[in-house]
Amino acid sequence: MAETQQTTAPAAPQNAQRGGQRGGQRGNNRGPRRDQAPQEPKQFEELVINIDRVSRVVKGGRRFRFKALVVVGDRKNKVGVGVAKGTDVQMAVQKATDIAKKNLIVIPIVNETIPHENEVKFSGARVLLKPAAPGTGIIAGGVVRSIIGVTGIRNMLSKSLNSTNKVNIAYATIEALRGLVPKEEWLNADKSAKKAVKKEDK
Repeated sequence: MAETQQTTAPAAPQNAQRGGQRGGQRGNNRGPRRDQAPQEPKQFEELVINIDRVSRVVKGGRRFRFKALVVVGDRKNKVGVGVAKGTDVQMAVQKATDIAKKNLIVIPIVNETIPHENEVKFSGARVLLKPAAPGTGIIAGGVVRSIIGVTGIRNMLSKSLNSTNKVNIAYATIEALRGLVPKEEWLNADKSAKKAVKKEDK
């Protein structure tokens, strides 16, 4: 019995040392996971303007869904608006975002403002956009401010008239931005350029 105790007694410290070494190795080997890749910056900024709960009467009762209004922009000269419905908020926002990215428009921007005044009526909503001097900022409220905020426009005046429907105001704002014409394409742009050339010749 004594011999067995003498032979088995040293085995315990060896196992403890091995366990300690393994534990130390495991602790030292902990590092950043390979699966975690650095996230790339998003090209477009997504902003949820409004979420409504809508219902539909069916045979068994009412079916509730969610309607999301989302604007997408690149903080430069591209912007788009999307409206979609879904069984939950996340699905509605995702669908609206996809629609907005498919319907992007390009805005002509001159010195961080719009090239000229434009007024558009869409359904019951009417939106007026005006250029502003540097330092004015974005004078707008509600939906119009949210849409202009994701573009490269920094100075602008606006007014929303008649309707308070956020979807109609959003589409009216997009149509007003779509209707902007760059200064190079104005009808009197060629005449002004010719006058400038004649003055230089004199």
